[in-house]
Amino acid sequence: MNKTKRIGILTSGGDCAGLNAVIRAVVNSASRLGWEIYGIHNGTEGLTNDPLEYEVLTVQNFSDTPWPRLSGSYLGSLNKGVKMESLGEMSKRFGEGVKKLGLDAVIVVGGDGSMNITGNYCKGAGVKMIGIPKTIDNDTPITEFSVGFNSACQVCTNAIDSLELTARSHHRALILEVMGRDAGHLAMQSALAGQADVCLVPEIPYKIDGVINKLKEIKASGRDHAIIVVSEGIKTEDGQHLSAAKNLIGEAVYGGVGQYLSAEINNRYHDFQTRVTTLGHVQRSGTPSCFDRMLAAMFGAKAVELLAKDQTDMMVVWKNGKVGAYSIDEVVKEGTTLLDTNSDSVKAAAAIGMYIGEIEK
Repeated sequence: MNKTKRIGILTSGGDCAGLNAVIRAVVNSASRLGWEIYGIHNGTEGLTNDPLEYEVLTVQNFSDTPWPRLSGSYLGSLNKGVKMESLGEMSKRFGEGVKKLGLDAVIVVGGDGSMNITGNYCKGAGVKMIGIPKTIDNDTPITEFSVGFNSACQVCTNAIDSLELTARSHHRALILEVMGRDAGHLAMQSALAGQADVCLVPEIPYKIDGVINKLKEIKASGRDHAIIVVSEGIKTEDGQHLSAAKNLIGEAVYGGVGQYLSAEINNRYHDFQTRVTTLGHVQRSGTPSCFDRMLAAMFGAKAVELLAKDQTDMMVVWKNGKVGAYSIDEVVKEGTTLLDTNSDSVKAAAAIGMYIGEIEK
């Protein structure tokens, strides 16, 4: 065992259900080793702002409060990225913040973008780091599941269940737009669980006529309602993004594809009225699921174990039914994990008759 005594933990990127369960697991595991734990407020800003923003965390922070059972982040998060030309300066400020607090290492709870950006900060400043993957998009490399994804799937599935009832009542085809950016994991798994009729994801090309043919098939069967799930990251039928808006680091800001699809269907087909529900940030909230709480506990405990063994600059993962760890460099090199179009979920969706685009059979 090494002599690690003081560690920091921060949550970075978009929030999700299960973050507080991760923080609790880290605090409890590290406290049992006699370590001090510093909670960094508002992601990397807590270590780069002047004055620093942090608090000392103890077991009592989570033992007599509901925080571990709540979504959101007890510490606050940061989801605006950083311009890469500022990497050197930000790494310097990050390292200075770590030095001021006397931290031996930092645990970063984030998605693929956070692992890349914060990993570069740590590398540039010579700071030891352990990453814990979390994202509702489930697109973090190597790990099969990230904290927050399962809970978000449940929120989306609940929404599909609710929409099915009103679709049935009003004889409509209701469209649900869900998050996921360029990855279709959230849309596909919730559509499959919610028994949707159509699911459109960024990884599979589609045709509006394909959607309409599915609606015609439903109508011919005697059913007068339908559910369509669409991932926010899909493009128009001719391959264009709907919005030219960009965030602070130049990434596309998605949204509006549900309305686009609704208009196109209504222009070409009149036997179903369509309405659109954009679920938005509701997907990040809700009660953390059993699986996400369990994953949070295992990831948090594993992160502390790695630090105790002086195994750093790694990200914990869930792979083949076990918790493991891979180097941050390997994680970043893998890039964003998109939906595998040959996955069992995609095959099952096609097999049960869901229209999922123009996929090869």
